[in-house]
Amino acid sequence: MSGGKCRFGWLLTAAMLPAGCMVGPDYHRPAVPVAPEYKELAGWTAAAPADAAPKGDWWTDFHDELLDQLEPLVAISNQTVRQDYFNYEAALAEVKLAQSELFPTIGLTGSATRSGGAGSATTNRGSHVVNAGSLEATASWTPDLWGQVRRLIEENKATAQADEATLANATLSEQSLLATTVIELRLADANIDLEQATVAAYRASLAVTEAQGASGITATPPLAVITARVALETAQASLISLGVARAQYVHAIAVLVGKNPEDLDIPHSRSVPALPAVPAGVPSTLLQRRPDIAAAERTMAAQNAAVGVAVAAYYPTLSLSAAAGFSQSPLDGLLHAANHVWSLGASASETLIDFGYRHAQVLAAKAAYEGAVASYRSTVLNAFQDVENDLSNLTILADEAQALEVAVADAKRGTQIALDEYQAGTVDYTAVAAAQETQLADQQNALSVEQSRLLDAVALITDLGGGWSTSRLHDPN
Repeated sequence: MSGGKCRFGWLLTAAMLPAGCMVGPDYHRPAVPVAPEYKELAGWTAAAPADAAPKGDWWTDFHDELLDQLEPLVAISNQTVRQDYFNYEAALAEVKLAQSELFPTIGLTGSATRSGGAGSATTNRGSHVVNAGSLEATASWTPDLWGQVRRLIEENKATAQADEATLANATLSEQSLLATTVIELRLADANIDLEQATVAAYRASLAVTEAQGASGITATPPLAVITARVALETAQASLISLGVARAQYVHAIAVLVGKNPEDLDIPHSRSVPALPAVPAGVPSTLLQRRPDIAAAERTMAAQNAAVGVAVAAYYPTLSLSAAAGFSQSPLDGLLHAANHVWSLGASASETLIDFGYRHAQVLAAKAAYEGAVASYRSTVLNAFQDVENDLSNLTILADEAQALEVAVADAKRGTQIALDEYQAGTVDYTAVAAAQETQLADQQNALSVEQSRLLDAVALITDLGGGWSTSRLHDPN
């Protein structure tokens, strides 16, 4: 091997070797206070086996066909999720971009010229033509002596992982939003069923009052007929207004799965999603289960690496270059050993005075890191608050649901008694109207509590991280 080739190969070999130290702080995840158990867990009894715990397809525990059909589409067609997906793809490209800076830049150049001129008067020659050419390989490399590039790679890797966790969080959030919207749609259908039954009951009551007045058996004042008619007409108006909310829920569901509202038609359903019981686990596992916590932690790691990038600016930069090739004029015999040329070069640079520029960059990077630490700890504390709220809500609402179940049963009996007594002539129609109003209010409250319990179950699953865990984070290479 010739001397030029040896020197060129030496440069390539050096590029593969570890390059210097790494300045700046190494990353250690700050500790956060974690309670040994949830405060509200003691009052919350899970009535389902362990296999009801949140998992990848957590929505299947609600046993709703529409959820099972639409939820998988969120990760594919939801536009918010797609935006975060391409942000993650861009972050992966940034990692590859930073990794490329560890290696030399290698190029190949070639040239050929053909020139001519007039002949010499003294030699009595005519015009002549000269062919010349060169072929040269070049390489340049800036060794990462102080770890600036490696810290940049650390930063970009952590940023990519943060974007990956953000993607998971966006997916979970949109899946949760779809689940809550489907639940609201199902409860809107249940309210429509209730209002239709109420309309039928009020129509029957109106028929009774009209029949009582027409038969002359009891003295039914005109006010009783008017009261019954107003109650019926009000219920009919309420039934119509429920259609507005239902249509909006259907349109929202279409957008969540990436469809135009006119492309999705959801028929009325008489079934309501089942209420799953979700074991909460222990508080410490929450740090590994929520993608927003993982995103905050990875952002913190990225900011720590950014401090190292800023510190490395204090140190000198060394650049190496090499070239080897052939040059010949005339062109014939270009690749002969006699025409071989080579060069090696090195340069170094160091900023002596920058009037505090680098110092300010380091201070800014350290401040950004401390801000990321505060954001991480805040995310963790808010996560525990969310779970505690969900647990307490489920406990309290379960008691309220039991109380309302008894109240609805009593209200139905009260309505029937009032109607029987009215027909017997022992009470006037105001007793019937009051009983019917109480029954409807209790039934509506019962549906509202059922909806709240289902929504809180979705919130608990989401706040526990769904089926996600930090083990799903990939290490970009």
